[in-house]
Amino acid sequence: MSTDSPEKLKGKVEGFKFGIVAARYNAEYSDALLESVVDNLKSAGVSPEDIECVRVTGSHEIPFAVYMLAEIDEHDCLIALGVLIGGDTQHHIMVGSNAGLELLRISSDCQMPVINGLIVAETREQAEARTCGSINRGREFAQAAVEMASLRKRLVERLNSFGSIGKAIHEDGEEGSDSWKP
Repeated sequence: MSTDSPEKLKGKVEGFKFGIVAARYNAEYSDALLESVVDNLKSAGVSPEDIECVRVTGSHEIPFAVYMLAEIDEHDCLIALGVLIGGDTQHHIMVGSNAGLELLRISSDCQMPVINGLIVAETREQAEARTCGSINRGREFAQAAVEMASLRKRLVERLNSFGSIGKAIHEDGEEGSDSWKP
């Protein structure tokens, strides 16, 4: 992972709602990551009432909860948080890869930005540095969520300005409303 991070964003976050799905596995690190994300969303101006957190067992369970929140469609951006640490096998890589690919699919299928906040580390030291140490990935995930919520709003407004050109097509082939899902 790179130690470079984007500059802090400026802009309004009032009214944006964020959903967070966080694994409970590797609790010391996942809890620190969750706390960092929430703290950084609040410091960016997000109201605590506009942050919903759902906890799941582990990172493999995250995509299901993210999908359900995306389908409910009450948020402007979703954040998936989990910490996978290497052991005697490569299981952490497989789980991280599978969950990451599923998060991309959900984002595309549901027209919802999903921030992949899965930390896949080889050692506990790497996990600690990225969750509660010198590399503040929680801040970066929160910043990415704010940016993507804002981008989603702007792009949906542009899509909706096209009127009938932007009609949504349902799975059964029937045309939907004249606007895209916000």
